[in-house]
Amino acid sequence: MTTRAPDSLTIYSTCPQSKDVPQAEYLRTAVRHAQWSEEAGCAGMLLYTDNGLVDPWHLAHAVMAHTDRLAPLVAVQPIYMHPYWVAKQIASLAFLHGRKVALNMLAGGFRNDLLALGDDTPHDDRYVRTAEYTRIITGLLEGRAPVTLDGRYYRVTNLTLAPALPESLFPDILISGSSDAGLEAARTIGATAIRYPKPAEQEVGEADLAGVACGVRVGIIARDTADRAWRVAAERFPATRQGAVLHRLATAVSDSVWHRQLSDLEERPAGPDSPYWLGPFRNYKTFCPYLVGTYEDVATELARYIAKGHRTVILDISPSAAEFEHINTAFDLALNKVSHAQAAA
Repeated sequence: MTTRAPDSLTIYSTCPQSKDVPQAEYLRTAVRHAQWSEEAGCAGMLLYTDNGLVDPWHLAHAVMAHTDRLAPLVAVQPIYMHPYWVAKQIASLAFLHGRKVALNMLAGGFRNDLLALGDDTPHDDRYVRTAEYTRIITGLLEGRAPVTLDGRYYRVTNLTLAPALPESLFPDILISGSSDAGLEAARTIGATAIRYPKPAEQEVGEADLAGVACGVRVGIIARDTADRAWRVAAERFPATRQGAVLHRLATAVSDSVWHRQLSDLEERPAGPDSPYWLGPFRNYKTFCPYLVGTYEDVATELARYIAKGHRTVILDISPSAAEFEHINTAFDLALNKVSHAQAAA
């Protein structure tokens, strides 16, 4: 089962979090999801990081050891480690495995996690910090000259990296792009701005973002009929009072722009005929919108995002290998819609 996506469309899956799987089963579960993702044609798999999860770099080693080409999309929290250490990890993985990784650069995370680490840096300033941090990493990986930077948050002088990174293994770089500060950071470091999108008809695109490469993070539940799709959705993400309370508590303490934007929307803001659904988000089951419906309906919404220039998609955690089959069917239809629209233009 292979997603027949053009080279310009990059699809990432997401690895289950260690807090959600029994310890004795977690490594096997993560490897299995990586293998499903590779078989489905995904370019890589997102590996989360926060104070309550296993280290994603250790997980990246396991993913590479049990797959042939899948790129770990490693979430990087600047407050955890020096940028030189990140560059060294990337170069070392390339040296040992002949493989590339991708980077999901964080500026935020859970606010209480940051405060527990003694970090009370304001939201927009954290993006400035992440941009400086990333510039050091990319400068070291490019290896054109020793890196010197005298920034607000980081200072390095004539810093070099060994082993050198082959140019072909240079990482793709992603960063949240729902806020003005995030978009400016993406522009500064040449990253893809990932958005937790509104319904496609309301969502901005590359043309609106002054040429910044952009992508979306969504979950997909697609079936041959809408009734089947919504039945699966209700079983997988049941509405609970506890989930709604946890969502409200998270919203109260978060300074994330995308979290606030989505929280301000209704559960089905585009109406009952749209596949766009915020039920899992509003019940604290996941942190992204879902597209639920027939293959055709989901494909139409995906095609609208793609047509607006969103060329990277990060999928939510898939419960099974079989689920990728349904997702691929929707993507194939979406890409056909985009191709036909471009041919007719």
